[in-house]
Amino acid sequence: MKSCIPTYLVVVVYWLFIPLAHSQWTDSTLLTMDRIFLEREFYTQGYGPVQWLGDGSAYTTLEQNPGAAGRDVVKYQMPGLDRSVLISSDRLIPAGQSQPIRIAAYDWSHDQEYLLIFTNTERVWRTNTRGDYYLYQMGSGNLKKLGEGLPSSSLMFAKFSPDDQSVAYVSGFNLYVEDLATGKRQMLTKDGTGDVINGTFDWVYEEEFSCRDGFRWSPDGQQLAYWQVDATDIPDFNMIDNTDSIYSKIIPVQYPKVGVSPSAVRIGVVNVKNAKTIWMSVPGDAKENYLPRMQWLPDGRLLIQQLNRKQNHYHMWVGDPQNGRVSLVYEEQSETWIDIDQPDLTMGFVVTDLPVSEDGKTLYRLSEKGGWRQLYAHDLTSKKVSNLTPGEYDIARYYGLSGNHMYLIASPEESRQRFLFRIPLDGSGALQRITPEEEDGINTYQISSNGKYAIHTHQSMQQPLSIELVSLPDHQTIRMLQDNASYRQKIARLRWPEMQFFQVTTEDHVTMDGRVIYPVPFDPAKKYPVLFNVYGEPWGQTAIDGWVSLWYIYLAQQGYVIINVDPRGTPCLKGANWRHSIYRKIGRVNARDQAQAAREILKWNFIDPERAAVWGWSGGGSMTLNMMLQYPDLFQTGMAVAPVANQLCYDNIYQERYMGLPQENMEDFIAGSPVTYANNLQGHLLLMHGTGDDNVHYQNSEIMINAFIKYNKVFDFMPYPNRSHGIYEGENTTRHVYTRLTSYLMEHCPPGGRN
Repeated sequence: MKSCIPTYLVVVVYWLFIPLAHSQWTDSTLLTMDRIFLEREFYTQGYGPVQWLGDGSAYTTLEQNPGAAGRDVVKYQMPGLDRSVLISSDRLIPAGQSQPIRIAAYDWSHDQEYLLIFTNTERVWRTNTRGDYYLYQMGSGNLKKLGEGLPSSSLMFAKFSPDDQSVAYVSGFNLYVEDLATGKRQMLTKDGTGDVINGTFDWVYEEEFSCRDGFRWSPDGQQLAYWQVDATDIPDFNMIDNTDSIYSKIIPVQYPKVGVSPSAVRIGVVNVKNAKTIWMSVPGDAKENYLPRMQWLPDGRLLIQQLNRKQNHYHMWVGDPQNGRVSLVYEEQSETWIDIDQPDLTMGFVVTDLPVSEDGKTLYRLSEKGGWRQLYAHDLTSKKVSNLTPGEYDIARYYGLSGNHMYLIASPEESRQRFLFRIPLDGSGALQRITPEEEDGINTYQISSNGKYAIHTHQSMQQPLSIELVSLPDHQTIRMLQDNASYRQKIARLRWPEMQFFQVTTEDHVTMDGRVIYPVPFDPAKKYPVLFNVYGEPWGQTAIDGWVSLWYIYLAQQGYVIINVDPRGTPCLKGANWRHSIYRKIGRVNARDQAQAAREILKWNFIDPERAAVWGWSGGGSMTLNMMLQYPDLFQTGMAVAPVANQLCYDNIYQERYMGLPQENMEDFIAGSPVTYANNLQGHLLLMHGTGDDNVHYQNSEIMINAFIKYNKVFDFMPYPNRSHGIYEGENTTRHVYTRLTSYLMEHCPPGGRN
């Protein structure tokens, strides 16, 4: 149920619904939906993808070849950034073809003699993780395709062995290893079927634990540790495709709903020479526990992280790959839940190993056991655990070790922002801020292996995306890599609304962060309609100091106030109690906070309480329904996209983590589900959903519709045939989504200030 609203919002051709003055379409200082999305007048550019090489003294990236099709592989050497083209795109043309490979991703061998190129990719659930791999040899210029004879675009997660003599990959739910010199391929597992999955994961592990790549080379290159998922007993949820052929097709997805036992998952170590697997004997019922993380230690042992089904009991095991025996090195329990992935603005869907000291004796992990998300050092020999950040502040994430320091992302004074810090690993010092004071906003980094350089990405509410190369720890700019100057110039010519952060305190004495975008022009003597954009669950923070969607700027120019508020339960850096206060109370505590905050905001002099609208997507769609149904006196208009209407319909890992097991506390699931309050609908409601949503199933909207029918409640509905959770597939789809949202808002919550 993670928020999956696209980062760009599309054109809304609304003149069919709301007549506007011709000047609105000719005044270059005002946005139109066509200017933003149809004409592609406004867009930001990124940089990369960047790969730091070896010791961190150079990096490579992709750059368009000015004289040929395709992108060159280019190297920049530190510290002077001397540029050299390592591989011209015209060297990447496969035999029998006329165009160079379209590089989706790439990876260097450890000795940088080979480049592994991922191309012809296909989507697996959220991302494109299946495709073809080509191997380019630097010395000879030879280009060859891996996995010859296997189905096209079927290889996943190819990676070099530590000695660069072979590459391992997954195809057809089985593991393979291919010798680079001879091309000989060996099948390491043979039982993969789709129900039994080797080296990758089922839908729910990918969605909720960010698990995709399911195998790891041992340090000596003689073994592969891998996950095996047995989803045989997981029921299929059948989606129906009515649009791709005359006869409908059933699309089954192995999807464990809340209350259903998880897939059985185990970890094996396979010898690459004889294909024999040793299974790690991790204690506990495989169907009542999760194994979301596993990594090799420098000494050749395996570190395995385990969570029980309720995700409130954590074990860290160290295993012997020769015999499968494991020993416990750490255990932690919670009255609510324990996070493997700490959801945060800077994380994305990234799985990282726990940082380990060079001698392999100490590893580092974030934990909330002390009331804040703090960094702990775990001595694997003595089992001593030390808190390296004992202050009353949260660590958002770690980046890794640099000498005797750890780089971290935090924001001790301001939860809406993120900055780079470092801290000594011996516990002798406090956080040292690395990000300069003037760099307010959201800062992320891609740090070199030697810790001396980083690709720094910055954005704020006032500054669009910029990317620079900096030195560390002094954070001096070496070169601006992307300042999006053209975008900034175009934005500067627009009538830009004022934006501010604020705090609102409710009658429950809860103080929440908020962000307001004012109408432009703004007259404080007038009253304006307000649109609340809501989310309010553990995987989303909305009132952040980040660049604002141009769709909201457009709405502000039409005369709307735009509000974001983050209630309890959202991943703000405000301590564990803030985040965990919604345990077993999703849809109640966070909804009450959101409603009470709205009640205070609607008292503002320039807000028209008779024109109050709310909208959200995914978890925000659920919050929108709860606002309209639990607090019908507050909002006259609501727009809910892809909502969970009944919490019993969502997956087990997410919903059970935050709500417990329905077998034990069914009343909490009922009390937090919007469908429970269907009889309360009073205002105008638009419900939108993709029928091919494999995440929040279309079933949710049908359940909501049935409840509205039962109580004779009139509402509006827009299904999107065969579209997924993001509702973007197919020509013109995203544009249509926002056309409908905008027209509905303007019809039922008219824009503009009134006296």
